[in-house]
Amino acid sequence: MSDRVAGLIFLVLSIWYGVTAGNYEASFGDPLGPAAFPQMLAAPAGLFSLYMILRPDPDPEWVAGAPAVRQLATLAVLVAYAFLLEDLGFVLATALGVALLGRLLGSGWGKSAVSGVVMSVGLFVVFDNLLGLPLPLYPGIMG
Repeated sequence: MSDRVAGLIFLVLSIWYGVTAGNYEASFGDPLGPAAFPQMLAAPAGLFSLYMILRPDPDPEWVAGAPAVRQLATLAVLVAYAFLLEDLGFVLATALGVALLGRLLGSGWGKSAVSGVVMSVGLFVVFDNLLGLPLPLYPGIMG
């Protein structure tokens, strides 16, 4: 039963995600439009949701203890990242997010911090400079 409930929740979220993607606007000249990628993600997510509803696991096991806490903490980091992206700027928010996710996956603080900085700067260069997709570089509080 839990797979069906989760599948239904994911199906509703997939439909909502796909429909709201149609309202995206961007200032750069993407021939497909900014809604194409989110809608391409919504379609398989919806199909996987239907699979969970129609073919649930006959004997699901719920995660408990430390793994459940790590999963909830991961979800909290991802939600916080989405909310803080504009306020902190892409580089700082991504560095913090990657570093915290690295820690949750068992990496040490040093390696997590280095990974966060390298990933955030690397992704910023790829998206902003190479692909021409504007990202908030500086924290929103600075300007």
